[in-house]
Amino acid sequence: MEELHKDLDEVKELLKKASRKRVHDVLLSEKNKIEKEIKNQLPSKIKAETSEEERPPPTGYTVKINNYAWDQSDKFLKIYITLSGVQHLPAENVKVHFTERSFDLLVKNLNNKNYTMTFNNLLKPISVESSSWKIKTDMILILCRKKQEEKWECLTQVEKETKEKEKAAYDTSDPSEGLMNLLKKMYAEGDDEMKRSINKAWVESREKQVKDDLPIDI
Repeated sequence: MEELHKDLDEVKELLKKASRKRVHDVLLSEKNKIEKEIKNQLPSKIKAETSEEERPPPTGYTVKINNYAWDQSDKFLKIYITLSGVQHLPAENVKVHFTERSFDLLVKNLNNKNYTMTFNNLLKPISVESSSWKIKTDMILILCRKKQEEKWECLTQVEKETKEKEKAAYDTSDPSEGLMNLLKKMYAEGDDEMKRSINKAWVESREKQVKDDLPIDI
């Protein structure tokens, strides 16, 4: 190995002095050949370390954030997102883009992962210029400045419409109709045990009405 390094040093010196192209090319070819021999004779551990250094850094994948908590004052809508270690990131790795009725969060390269969160169709308009975010210990706080100082009943227009539909389904002048609607929803969304319980209650109710000679309205 030592002799190879001496040969390489001498060839390098000759390369500096070579003025003829043909001579230069021959010396360059010899230099590359010697360097290859040296590399092939390196211990396996050093080779592995060299290969590791040449590898590009790993690319992270993107995770969609679904868990959050929220609170509000008359002025601000506050979204709390827990992300372990986020306070150690450079500030430029955390970005939030606001529009009048939405915001997008992007957190880059946190433990080799990217994190995103999108809120569309906010219930009411927010001020883009006055909205902001803060990085705290293991948490990001997003502050949406409300255009009108008031309390919101929910975060998005979709949530409001869903609540209104559910309320309309149960809010009837006939209490028994409201109960029937509730039972139908429980049956549709329930597991097998829930469905068996509802069926049993249904049968027992009908048997009792027949026994008492009451009109069957179910």
